Amino acid sequence: MALLVWQDDLETGIEAVDNQHRRIVEMINHLHVNHKSLDRAAAGEVIDEMIDYTLSHFAFEEELMEESGYPFTAAHKRVHEIFTRRVAEYRLRFQAGEDVTEELKSMLSRWLFNHIRGDDKAYAETIKRHLHITDSGSAPKKGGFFARLKQLFFSS
Repeated sequence: MALLVWQDDLETGIEAVDNQHRRIVEMINHLHVNHKSLDRAAAGEVIDEMIDYTLSHFAFEEELMEESGYPFTAAHKRVHEIFTRRVAEYRLRFQAGEDVTEELKSMLSRWLFNHIRGDDKAYAETIKRHLHITDSGSAPKKGGFFARLKQLFFSS
């Protein structure tokens, strides 16, 4: 499997979400590089970091959807829960000594791109309206909901 390349059709128009998605793509690519170098310990660290980061990303998205009044928030959360369980199984298999990196990379790349293009694009307009993001790219008001979320999820 080749390295993943970010594509314009993956953009939701919500900068923080798009940046998080790009970071997940970088992590999948990092897993690819570590697998090619046969560095099992490094691959394990990337898997753990990717899972932890993805869980915080899911929480960020879910908070955005709830606050924005997105009507399919519960269904989207359920998709996240199913995915989380699936990835946890890969982590357990890896920890048991099985080489799952190629299978995991393939599943992650397919799932991520399909999820962004479908499920995430579906909520984007609702959230952008709530955050007052226009097609011209204007940012939401300083100190508003978006600033609070960034503070909550991405401050030290």
